[in-house]
Amino acid sequence: MEVDQLTKIALAWELFRQCVPKSHIAQRVEANRETVHLWICGISSHPDGLMGFLEDYRNSKKGERAKRKLDGLLKNRIWKLRDDNRDCCGQKIREYLWNEYQTELSTKTIYKVLGEKYKLRSKWKKNQARGPVPQADKPREVVQMDTVDFGYVFAFTGIDIFSKDASVLLLPTLTSLDGLCFLEYSMEQRFKHTNLLQVDGGPEFKGEFKQNVFRFADRFRNARPYKKNEQSYIESFNRSLRKECLGWTKYASKDIPELQKEVNHYLDYYHSKRVHLGLNLQTPNDILKKYLVSDI
Repeated sequence: MEVDQLTKIALAWELFRQCVPKSHIAQRVEANRETVHLWICGISSHPDGLMGFLEDYRNSKKGERAKRKLDGLLKNRIWKLRDDNRDCCGQKIREYLWNEYQTELSTKTIYKVLGEKYKLRSKWKKNQARGPVPQADKPREVVQMDTVDFGYVFAFTGIDIFSKDASVLLLPTLTSLDGLCFLEYSMEQRFKHTNLLQVDGGPEFKGEFKQNVFRFADRFRNARPYKKNEQSYIESFNRSLRKECLGWTKYASKDIPELQKEVNHYLDYYHSKRVHLGLNLQTPNDILKKYLVSDI
């Protein structure tokens, strides 16, 4: 038979007076141990004891609770903090609210206020469907792009996953403008156009890069985080670039002109002389000629 809450409280108090441990009381009345602790503390400190606590408890449950309302001033403070701190997250706004105004607010409430004025990005879902890993049956169907860190030099790399032909551009920074620079360079110099362009979702492949990607690609895809197999072709090329050309050295940005010459020389060898097991011991240029791709 179901026991109402007031009876549970009375029973818990009686058991406590008999020196029964709170954990055993919680099991007996089918309540959380912390809840039982709060009941006992409330009864012990109440001037009218058990009966007074039960009366207050009964009155507190009458009617609906009034919803907490946020005044316009507090909302404006939240919006201003977001604008002043470069669209920062709710957790940071919560800290700023306390530091500047001694106002404590939950992160959930802050996001509700932000949602009244801003279009917030939805949460990333761990198993969000992104479609199958791209496969290619001919050149220019799928191009993968990535970057390699060489200290103060970043190698932007791209590869056609079918023919294995590649493009590399060395730049001193890792911004979306640099990503756009490499996109234009690699497409104009090598790939021209692709059915699908896939990247790893780094900051260099957002912003200006993403705004211009459809000038050169029909579709655009971000590989899933921590799924290296989805970028396996470009990762394999990056290892070859390190092992056979630039190594694992950290370079200064002033070295870029000489390094780019070295990379270009390596790409000439890579495309015309270096045979690939995945291409049945043919070179990328052999595959491109076989499929009558003229941009080599």
